[in-house]
Amino acid sequence: MPRMKAIILNCTLKKSPEESNTQMLAGEVISNLQERGVECETVRLVDLNIAPGVSSNEGDGDEWPEVRQKILDSDILVFATPTWLGHPSSVAQRALERMDAMLSEQNEAGQMIAYGRVAGFVVTGNEDGAHHIISQLAQGVIDCGFCVPPVAWTYWNMGPGPGPTYPETDHGKEWTKTMASTCAHNLFHVAQALRQRPIPPE
Repeated sequence: MPRMKAIILNCTLKKSPEESNTQMLAGEVISNLQERGVECETVRLVDLNIAPGVSSNEGDGDEWPEVRQKILDSDILVFATPTWLGHPSSVAQRALERMDAMLSEQNEAGQMIAYGRVAGFVVTGNEDGAHHIISQLAQGVIDCGFCVPPVAWTYWNMGPGPGPTYPETDHGKEWTKTMASTCAHNLFHVAQALRQRPIPPE
């Protein structure tokens, strides 16, 4: 059986090569997945031309089709987003809007095309609101056909107001890293279970 694959959608607003706090925290989940033999690839969406829309291909210059294919080639999807005004980034929202097309796309068994895949979440930011963001992202991917395992997330923030970024402090990092390990563990094992026993068609 081929190695499992994971795609991490880094929804930071910072273009490469600027340092991304979200990428640093996502790296905790990535390293734990890699320890379990999962092949991981990160896509920083802000570096691409992701056109607005709700179809799988919005025409000339749209780079979403390549991202979509990477998602479908993976067993695990990880949404990683910063927190802005208590909400996920606009980049994360656009990715969800483009994934809306998956609601009507089907696999060979006539199921939603995302069936058999799992999704997890990474959230960073100085403002509180991580649970709210996770719930928004989770509901979106569940609607698209992904399975969300228990405790498939980790987050870090300093609470309300300005403060240091993730790499600038040790505040809360022990808990965040523990949750990253749990997130990777649960994503891996539920993805493995779905590989071995896919959801049968009705």
